[in-house]
Amino acid sequence: MTKQILTRSAEQKPVIRLARSGQLELSRPLVMGVLNVTPDSFSDGGQYFDADAAVERGLIMQAAGADILDIGGESTRPGAEPVDEAEEIRRVLPVIEAIRKQTDTAVISIDTYKAGVASAALEAGTDIVNDISALRFDTAMVEVLRRFSAPVVLMHMLGEPRTMQKKPNYDNCVREIGEFFDERVAFAESHGIDRSRLILDPGIGFGKRLADNLDILANLREFKRFGLPLLVGASRKRFIEMIHAGADRADDRLGGSIAAAVMAVANGADIVRVHDVAETVEALKVVQAIRTTR
Repeated sequence: MTKQILTRSAEQKPVIRLARSGQLELSRPLVMGVLNVTPDSFSDGGQYFDADAAVERGLIMQAAGADILDIGGESTRPGAEPVDEAEEIRRVLPVIEAIRKQTDTAVISIDTYKAGVASAALEAGTDIVNDISALRFDTAMVEVLRRFSAPVVLMHMLGEPRTMQKKPNYDNCVREIGEFFDERVAFAESHGIDRSRLILDPGIGFGKRLADNLDILANLREFKRFGLPLLVGASRKRFIEMIHAGADRADDRLGGSIAAAVMAVANGADIVRVHDVAETVEALKVVQAIRTTR
């Protein structure tokens, strides 16, 4: 089985070792495309709930330059109710299987905190687990990650999706997220998950006020002390509308989303998770060209 190696430079850079085989190189910022197979996600809920529509969307995002396709079957918007494991598997598995039948080069991430969903997705050919709970919600997840040697995104969140935006409060948001990562990285390593399989996400919009989101984006380099890939997902989130009142609908937040992605990369992000793949890829190609000009 051949895995695409994603790099534009011979310079040695950190890599993400994938579950199936191969690796993602971080010699340039990577784009993770959001694929919600849900009826109720905050931005595109219902648009790709049909499996055929989701597969088509995934292939379009790959063709547009997405380095990773992040497939999720449960909305984690503020106030969202949980979905049972069987239903989540029913939603995502046909999409993963169909995409994998059509392309072996797509790098697929499963957006779930449930061990059973992650296991089924990895069996079907997924490469990465994106766990918004940072391994806190399902104690069996660490065993699944070990069994498949799968990389995992550890994301910071206050509480759970149903409660996270009910008056979140920090004394020092960036410092407290760093302390959370200290504990979660230690937990993962103590449970047999190799450090080379860890990715950190500070959780923009997950139990954060506007000031917290801006503080995170401005101070991302504080998290580079871990020496781990850093993922940021600010795309279409409500904090953009708080800054620009004309962006009341999620799909009207393209300009703010691209600005957030560009600033995230400028401040140290290795991966940006986005809805608007083609536009973000274009923006980051310009950023990368400027960065590499001598």
